[in-house]
This record gives sequence, C-alpha cells and structure tokens, in this order.
Amino acid sequence: MIKKLILAALLAVPMCFSAQAQKFGTINSTEIYNLMPEKATAEATLKTVSDKYQQEYQNLQTEFEKKYKDFQALGADTPQTIKDRRMQELQENQQKIQTFQETASQDIQKQQQALLAPIQDKINKAIQAVGAEGGFTFIYDLAVPAVVFTGNGATDVSALVKAKLGIK
Repeated sequence: MIKKLILAALLAVPMCFSAQAQKFGTINSTEIYNLMPEKATAEATLKTVSDKYQQEYQNLQTEFEKKYKDFQALGADTPQTIKDRRMQELQENQQKIQTFQETASQDIQKQQQALLAPIQDKINKAIQAVGAEGGFTFIYDLAVPAVVFTGNGATDVSALVKAKLGIK
C-alpha cells in the first residue's frame, strides 16, 4: 500500500511541474496593427489609388449619362439604324463600366494585400521572437474570434511585442 502511494506521488510530481512550467500570454494583434506606422503609409497609398479609380469611374459614368441623354433626345424622325447604333454604344459603355469596376476592385484588393502583408509578417515575427525570448508555451491572440478562453495566469505580452517593434 505504501509503495502504491509513493508511486502515485512520484507520478503526480512531474504533472505539477509541467503545468507550472507552461507560460501563457495574450496579445491583441489588431491593436498592435493599428499602431504600426507602416499602416498609415499603406492606407494613404490605397486611398490615393482608390481615389484615382473613383475619378475614372465618375468620368465613365458621366460619359454614359451624356450618351444616354443624347439617345433620349433623338427625335421620332431619326432612322432606326441610327437609334440601334446609339443603343449599341450605350450597351458597350455599360459593359465597359462594369468591366472597369471589376478590374479596379481586383487591383485594389491586390495592392491592399501587397501593402498590408509585410506589416502582418513583421508583427508575426515580433510575436514569434517575444514568445521564444519569453519562454511562452502559448500566446493567444485576443483579436481572433476563435479564442474563447484566457486564464488568470496569462500574461498580456502586447507591450513586449510593441517594444520589439519600436512602437508605443
């Protein structure tokens, strides 16, 4: 009986030490992302591109509206072939606008990915470095909806990651 108690105690000791050896941390990557100086530069670039696309869209829309008004102003004495040609021009302009919108949207999305991916990579590398240097077992990102539990023993390492990135 005593041997069994000693054996149970010896088996329990490593479990206690392993539970204590684990170090958990939390981080809010959205907060850190919003503080990154590169974010403002990337957003300004995206806004400039978006504004240019918006201006071009307005120009296409204005051109379409002018042609549509001209089409509506055609008199009853206008030959049907001219009306048909003008209708075809309107349809082509409408298709041109739709194609432009799709292309612009795809281009803006590609540029957004290209500009924001390096920022996210930089944050991820800083998190990895803080985790390795601090001996953390896990660091949970509180900005991700999938995280559902953060215990009292967790340490918020956002300040350490911010310091690693040189932001306040």
